[in-house]
This record gives sequence, structure tokens and C-alpha cells, in this order.
Amino acid sequence: MPEAVPASKKASASDVALEAGVSMQTVSRVARGLENVQPATRDRVRAAMDRLGYSPNRAARALRSGRFHTIGVIMFTLSSYGNSKTLEAIAEAARESDYTITLLPVHQRTQGGVTGAFARLSEQAVDGVVIVIEADILAEHDLALPADVPVVVIDSSGQSSRPFIDTDQKQGTRLAVEHLLELGHETVWHVAGPEHSYSARRREAAWRETLVAAGRPVAEPLRGDWSAESGHRVGLDLASRPDVTAVFVANDSMALGLMRACHELGRPLPSTLSIVGFDDMTDSASFWPPLTTIRQHFDEVGRRAIDLLLREMARDADVSQVIVPTELVVRASSAAPPAVSGS
Repeated sequence: MPEAVPASKKASASDVALEAGVSMQTVSRVARGLENVQPATRDRVRAAMDRLGYSPNRAARALRSGRFHTIGVIMFTLSSYGNSKTLEAIAEAARESDYTITLLPVHQRTQGGVTGAFARLSEQAVDGVVIVIEADILAEHDLALPADVPVVVIDSSGQSSRPFIDTDQKQGTRLAVEHLLELGHETVWHVAGPEHSYSARRREAAWRETLVAAGRPVAEPLRGDWSAESGHRVGLDLASRPDVTAVFVANDSMALGLMRACHELGRPLPSTLSIVGFDDMTDSASFWPPLTTIRQHFDEVGRRAIDLLLREMARDADVSQVIVPTELVVRASSAAPPAVSGS
């Protein structure tokens, strides 16, 4: 008989796969109680689990019910306000449905990075996965993920067979730009987010489309990396130009940096320069002046993502795409442009 695994070394799903001569996906299917496994193979895998003392989180319960009541979350970064609030919303929505979450941050914005993280999650026995991807991987090709694992994607291209949820980036940007134009500004400059970001590219495209539709000049955007420091860096250029009277900034952190640059250069806000951000961070109402911004409903994104995932797990996912509306929050950082002196 095979030697038992020492007590100091807990058997993993890969140990079971090797012992039974099957793939990791087969071990996952058996552990989750799925039916698409041959009876003889299922018996061999369960016998290997017994011999090795394999006991993943809530494995016994899962073998009976096919559920671990755990949801995996794959996320590229926790440093941005949007991602941290999205994760908070996912965790709260999961808790309300009696699920815990297992977080797996990854640093490579590539298909390989996501699929590698997915493989690592399979050892932790999850019922489904939420991917907060913030990159346009799906615009080029579908993610090569196991077909039997329910997945919901947040913050990426909707060109996929996977259920998809996002904030209405286009609507929010249009509201911001039209607000500034309606105040009387000739055009609106833009501080964009990083090029790799799906959200940043969507906001930049919508900013451009809105100005073109209104017949207004379109200046080359300046680019930051979502941080206040990058907003300050590009802000020193914008704030030094008297022809710039209105700026739409792709997130509130960069807007804060732009505000700092204006204060340092003696550029009064909003009497000589109006600023609109995007996110409605918790502290945005306490900026000086309080920031006009686009509110994203991260709680709704998290709730809808978990609801969609649970429906997919129950084979009841008839909705493949959900777009959560945004809203304009007008505060004191936007106003009419300065009057032009007559000749």
C-alpha cells in the first residue's frame, strides 16, 4: 500500500491528482461533487483522497453538497481606490450570501498571469471566481480557464462568453464633460489614467467622443498612473497655462494632485480653473475646494457580481453583461470660466 503522507505535510490536490493518475481539474470536479466524471474515475480519486488524508477547506461538506461556500477573487492591484472599494463590496455581498472569499493578487496583466492564479485557486477549493482584471485581455481572446468553474469578470472588455459587469464608464465621462461645457467652457482638457487600464481607455475615448460631438477642440491628453503624485506632476504643466480653464481627471486621486499644483502656482479654483474627477472617493467632499466628481457605485458592482456568480453556479445565469449607472456629484470645484475682458 502507498505510504501515508506525514502529518506534518498536508496533502494537496496535486498530491491526489498524482496518486490517482488524473488531472487537477478532475480532482476539483470530484471534490465539488460535479457529475461530469466517470464513476470509476470518481471512485479512484476518492480512494486517493482517503489514502492521503486529503482535506481541503470544508472538503467533507463539499463532497456531500458540491459547495465549499468560498469564492475566489483574482485582482491585479489593491493600491487603487476603485479596486479596494470593489473588493470591499464583493466581500460584503459574499458574506450576506454566506460565502467567504479567498483573495489572490497577481502582478502580471496577462492571460498567463490570470490562468496561473486560477490554477493556484483550484487547490483552495472555491465554488466560483470573480476576476477584477482592469485590462483588455478579453478584447483579444477569451481567457483559457476551466469551463466547469463559474467566473464573473469586472472592469474589462465585455467581448467574452464570460459574464461581465462594469460601471458605465461612457455615461460618467459624458456627464462630466457636458457639465463643464454647459458652464461655458470652450473645451475640456483631460488627465488620463495608465494606458494598460481598460477603465482609463474607456474614459479617454468617451471624453474625446463627447467633445467631437459638441464640435469643440480636442487637446492631447496628459497621462498619469492613478496616483496623486502623477496628477501633481502633469498638473504643474496644466496649471501654468492660462488657456486651460476646465479639466476632466480620470480619477479623484489625480484630481487631488492637480489641485495641489494649482495651489502651489497660485491658480485660484474654480474661478480660473474648473476640475471634475471620477470615483467620488470618501474624502473627495473634503478636498479644497470640494471636488465635483462622478460617483461609481462600488457597492452595487460587488452585489451584482456576487448575484451573477451565484446564478451562474446554479446554472441560472441568463444575463451575460451588467452595466451599473454612474451619477454626477456637483460640488465647488467647477464653475463658469473667467470672463474675457473686452478690447
